[in-house]
Amino acid sequence: MVPADQGGGVMRTDLLLEPPAGLDEALAAVDAFDQVLADGLLRPRPDRAAELTGFAEALTGTPLASRVAEAAEKAAAGAADEDQLLALAAARTALLGSVHDALMARVDEATGRTPGASTAPQAMAREAVNLQAAARSWLCDLARAGWQGIDHDLVSGAAQIVSSMLPQPALRRLATLLDGFSAELAASCPGASLERVPGRRWGDLWSRAMLLTLPGAAEPATTGTATGRLLPLGVDVQEHATAVQAQVHAVFEPADGTAPLLVRAGVSVPKPDTVVGAGVWQLLRPHMSLLTVVGEGRSMDITDMPLTAEGDLVWSDEHARPSEPADAFTTARVALPTASAPPTAPLDRHPARIAVPVFLEGYTVQKDDSTVGFTVAGHSIAVDTDRVPAAGPLTPEGVAASSACIGLLRWDVGAFTVQPLAVETTVRKKRVTIQAGAWAGGTTDKAGARAEKAATDAMKVLGERAGRLLRK
Repeated sequence: MVPADQGGGVMRTDLLLEPPAGLDEALAAVDAFDQVLADGLLRPRPDRAAELTGFAEALTGTPLASRVAEAAEKAAAGAADEDQLLALAAARTALLGSVHDALMARVDEATGRTPGASTAPQAMAREAVNLQAAARSWLCDLARAGWQGIDHDLVSGAAQIVSSMLPQPALRRLATLLDGFSAELAASCPGASLERVPGRRWGDLWSRAMLLTLPGAAEPATTGTATGRLLPLGVDVQEHATAVQAQVHAVFEPADGTAPLLVRAGVSVPKPDTVVGAGVWQLLRPHMSLLTVVGEGRSMDITDMPLTAEGDLVWSDEHARPSEPADAFTTARVALPTASAPPTAPLDRHPARIAVPVFLEGYTVQKDDSTVGFTVAGHSIAVDTDRVPAAGPLTPEGVAASSACIGLLRWDVGAFTVQPLAVETTVRKKRVTIQAGAWAGGTTDKAGARAEKAATDAMKVLGERAGRLLRK
């Protein structure tokens, strides 16, 4: 273990076991509002009025209090307009933001890192207001119908909005969210037949989309540029039926000798639902050379790369070139303890968005048929092997046989977990590193090569079909 007072891995694991004060109450208020959303706000049941009142009371003492109280009263009467529904979405986001902040305070104490200073949102250009208003109108119709009242006619209303947004880079973030959200809802229609409503998830997607319809909210402002050396730690892959994202977590060492910084570089692309597993790299690789560098185990020199205040590199290959070999575990042992954490963007303050790079070693492993856990300094923490992507060689068995781990500390279902990005293990008396993103730049591994070939064949078929459609 790297001591927490040196900024290393999770030393004070005990700090992650007890929930912060007020956390249960904040989540209960969110759950109450999500139940109201499930039923719908067009004709809310009389017993939901008390839940809306309780939700509003959870915002007492905040700048949103009066607006949320008014919005809750109107919603209880079935008369909430778009501005009032937007206020309720903002209140729900603020409550989960407070949960995020409380949990991150624990993480900072457990890892010994200094939290980044928060940044005020910057005013952005107001573009495509009509499209954003159309998206907000559709989202309000969803809230009025409720998840149990959705049908194909209602859900299909997003299609034209998404297709109009996608060509505009400033709206692509919102368009991708609406595309995936509407696809989930369409697969669940009619809502009246649902046995189980994923209230928290759909509430998250709805409230986030509502806020992204505000002009300027969808694009983060870049606040500077970065020149120096980028040392990758690992790749987090998040896959949906219609989209896939790869996010590289790394330590950035500025050329001017200032303190290193934890940064992220991500790429997201639409995808056909037939392309899965290692095939997703073929979609992602052409858009970011960093993925090839990660697969090769090298560092990267970047020059004047745009960098946001939240530590996100706005990637452009013209500002980067591959550099020397760089072992991720050497980076984790030497550079990660001294790296400072950037602040979190206001809209990203959500417990599900917590993903803090940590380095663990010297732990013992507990494994049963379905779960893996690490015991660190006498305290157990669950390992979320379900998040290990199928697009790489890392497996739950490899995690269970490991002696060191680079991972992301996350919070899910009321507890902290570790998502492995890479592990060290011993094979035939030799130390071996297994990276979840090892196939990002291509692979000679038999399983990975077969998956790549299958994806290549699928892409050829899709290309031929698209060509025939265009010729018609």
